[in-house]
Amino acid sequence: MFAAWIGYLLDGFDFVLITLVLTDIAADFHLSTATAASLISGAFITRWLGGAVLGALGDRYGRKAAMITSILLYSLGTFACGFAWGYTSLFVARLVIGLGMAGEYSAGVTYVLETWPTRWRNPASGFLISGYAGGTILAAELYKWVVPHWGWRWMFWIGVLPVLVALWVRRSLPEAGDWQREIGAAGPEVDRPNPFRPLFAGRARAWGNTVLAAGASFALFCVFTPAGTGYVPWLSVVAALCLIAFAVQLGGRRGWLLYVSLMVTVFCAFLYSWPVQALLPTYLKTDLGYDPAQVTDVMFYAGTLLASLTFVFPVFAVHDSLPALGVLVFGLLALGQGISGILPKYLAGHFPTATRAASLGFVYNVGALGGAVAPVLGAHLAEGMSLGRALAVLTFGLTLVVILLVGGNVPQRLGRLVDRQAPDDHLVPESGGAATAPSETERGGPGAGAVSPGSS
Repeated sequence: MFAAWIGYLLDGFDFVLITLVLTDIAADFHLSTATAASLISGAFITRWLGGAVLGALGDRYGRKAAMITSILLYSLGTFACGFAWGYTSLFVARLVIGLGMAGEYSAGVTYVLETWPTRWRNPASGFLISGYAGGTILAAELYKWVVPHWGWRWMFWIGVLPVLVALWVRRSLPEAGDWQREIGAAGPEVDRPNPFRPLFAGRARAWGNTVLAAGASFALFCVFTPAGTGYVPWLSVVAALCLIAFAVQLGGRRGWLLYVSLMVTVFCAFLYSWPVQALLPTYLKTDLGYDPAQVTDVMFYAGTLLASLTFVFPVFAVHDSLPALGVLVFGLLALGQGISGILPKYLAGHFPTATRAASLGFVYNVGALGGAVAPVLGAHLAEGMSLGRALAVLTFGLTLVVILLVGGNVPQRLGRLVDRQAPDDHLVPESGGAATAPSETERGGPGAGAVSPGSS
């Protein structure tokens, strides 16, 4: 838990840096608010690929290997941001960060949930997310000391420190319990899980999916950069269709509807929460004129990364009282974004051990594109109204949608339409046994008839 929590803390630290120094970068590189906001989106563009690929690495070779690779990727990507000479170079470094962040989430979540006893997996899921909050607090505290004295680049150079954590993880930690028992113990000679095998079953399908991956990446790049100006709606449709095509193949004939509905749920969760997370520092500095030390104070209050409808509009109505704003932001993030704490367990329980990391990584990180849309959408809405009002409208409206999706258990209900035998929760033991579930072949999911998860 400590290793995964520290990894998530440093994940949050590295990622939130861009939101804190966004105005400084915009000033240095002469960027508009909307263009600068696309730098936040850059890390989301590659998350779907990083979550799937590094998740598959975790399913095949172990959760620990995937976690180490992920930490190295986002640490080195953050370090590279400090050397950026313009918008394009910084955007490319953000793409690398996105790959690593996605893999760290799927690897860290599965590592903890497959290691802790079943009865403790819900609180473990909730506590793990608090690491991200700790990272935002750490970044905010460093921001007020580092940036005024040495500039914004030093914030990114400090971000290379998680490499040390990766080395410690590699040296000290055992493998996740469930994975080791079901797959690792079978030995290397056994055909290990390969969640991507259905995507490359035959030359025609392999080429077709390669084109889909390239098409999705190109479309997303154009959507979130000035390159796609004037074509964003069409490019968004292309990207969505490509990603849905992958979900249909990975989910199989019985799981595709579950995959798609979970992607939509996560997308909406990011879309309601990320306008505030991504653009709150900009709002504090531009609309309210707060200095770096004051911004740090408010972001500290928001350190739990947890939101509520009750506080949405009051937060953006306060202008002259820093303590009052801090309390309201804390309430906003403490109540409405609480879904973040249960989201790892909520998603992971839908997938069996053999394909859990890849499935969780793909579904969560495709949905995380909502976080890429959020700051850009918020910035564009702010062109016709105040930034505070734009953030309030987005947060309030999308929160209602998430309440309906999660509260009504919509993803599982839809999944049952095509797979009536799917268990309620793969992480909860069946009566009298371990936390096992039907194999992918029995469920008709990824690699049906092709994947052999060892001796499980």
